[in-house]
Amino acid sequence: MNAEGALPTCYRHPDRETRLACSNCGRPVCVDCVRTAAVGQKCLECAAPAPGSRVLDMDDVRRGGAGAAVVSMTMLALSVAVFALQFLVPPVGDALARFGVQFNPLVADGQWWRVLTAAFFHGGVTHLLFNMWALYVFGPQLEREVGSLPFLGLYVASAALGGATFYFLEPSGIAVGASGAIFGLFGAWLFAAYRGRHTASGSANLRQLLLLLGINLVLGFLPGTRIAWQAHLGGLVAGTLIAAAWTLPALRRQATLRVAAGAALTAVAVGAVLVV
Repeated sequence: MNAEGALPTCYRHPDRETRLACSNCGRPVCVDCVRTAAVGQKCLECAAPAPGSRVLDMDDVRRGGAGAAVVSMTMLALSVAVFALQFLVPPVGDALARFGVQFNPLVADGQWWRVLTAAFFHGGVTHLLFNMWALYVFGPQLEREVGSLPFLGLYVASAALGGATFYFLEPSGIAVGASGAIFGLFGAWLFAAYRGRHTASGSANLRQLLLLLGINLVLGFLPGTRIAWQAHLGGLVAGTLIAAAWTLPALRRQATLRVAAGAALTAVAVGAVLVV
């Protein structure tokens, strides 16, 4: 507020008072001059697309597209390849499954890597298609916004915390799928939408994401389903925490620190499994 106690006015519309401010440059902005981003909310100038980067917005999600999202497409290709091997070359696929699926009694025996490698295995065509569709739709735009290495850190950390949560809550359980990592992407988008909830687009984004998450979480509790809701929950928490960390001033300026946020959470999740 200024000396008279009035609210600041939008830098582009001096006649409009506002409580919003760009998380990048700090200038006050009205609802028409703010854009939701993965690391906060930005004014129009700060949100202008740079080469290889665009503003995080649900319109881009609906359009989808891989672009230059190397990590997103690599994770997608690896998951499809592993699934194909299980059908086309059963001996190889079975050997990979025996080594990589998350069977918690074996995790308890020290095979900690299973909380990570389980993300590349899927229990059926529908399971694979849903997860890969979500990765294709929600992953590339987030990766272009924050960078490939920070995105990889978020993806791995979400898979790790999802697997660790399933391990702690289902000690004798078995699980496969990239759902923990996918829910990490949902968590990052949800945090970005929450940050921009005071704008028309941000409010709409938040409603859409909450509806999508609500449907997926309810499915995990329906009778007869075999969905590892614990992994979903862990991944969602991981993605939200990392997206929140990305809004810190130091992490907004340093891609290396954004990578470190994912690496640190992965280490915590795996370390907890090893200790327990």
